[in-house]
Amino acid sequence: MATASALLKLDAAAGFDDVSYEEKARLFDEVRADLRYPEYLYGCYECGICVAACPSARFYDFSPRRIAQAAAREDVELVYQQMQEDIWECSQCFSCLRCPRGNNPGGVITIMREVAVNNGLASARQALEGYSRIIYKIMSTGTQVSPDMLQPDAFPDWGPEVKDVSDNLALWRKALPPETLHTTSTGWDVDPRTLTELYVIWFETGALEMIKEVDEGLYTILEEIMEERLEEEGITP
Repeated sequence: MATASALLKLDAAAGFDDVSYEEKARLFDEVRADLRYPEYLYGCYECGICVAACPSARFYDFSPRRIAQAAAREDVELVYQQMQEDIWECSQCFSCLRCPRGNNPGGVITIMREVAVNNGLASARQALEGYSRIIYKIMSTGTQVSPDMLQPDAFPDWGPEVKDVSDNLALWRKALPPETLHTTSTGWDVDPRTLTELYVIWFETGALEMIKEVDEGLYTILEEIMEERLEEEGITP
């Protein structure tokens, strides 16, 4: 068993010395305890096929193979570092399923992201910060994005095109077809039953509780909207 001083050195080497080894191990245990985990990880051949197929690896210092290797080695320090950094660069396209060993690095990343969100890690808060408006839009109107939401301060990683849309929003609006209703609140009418079903799904799956961990203000707003709608339908969440 490693000594306390050795664990501190490992923490420092990973760059997260403000987090105890025990806390990192607890988070990794949550990842391993997920029912999907045994089906997603069998062992890495280090063949590199997942990296070759990965679109994110072409643009970022990202490797699905590193994810699989760290999990298979049960490298607590590296897994924690990946949960704070690497897993948010995955596009979740699951091209890595081409693995001849049957590994699913994208699936492992899905679990790691869920653990990061459920535990309110800083990486989860930062990654989801720009999408809080989208989540609110979906849950309040049933649609995803309206043109006025495409602002460079909210989506800095979307490139220069976002600024172009923002600066020329009036012009872009004129180009939209009439059926989009030309409104900032919604792009099309949504059947109220669709919203009701969506709310029930979010309540039953615990998605709303996940939001609470990363944005409590948004959680409070959504809870009020959803509970009112469900009460109107005679549904008790």
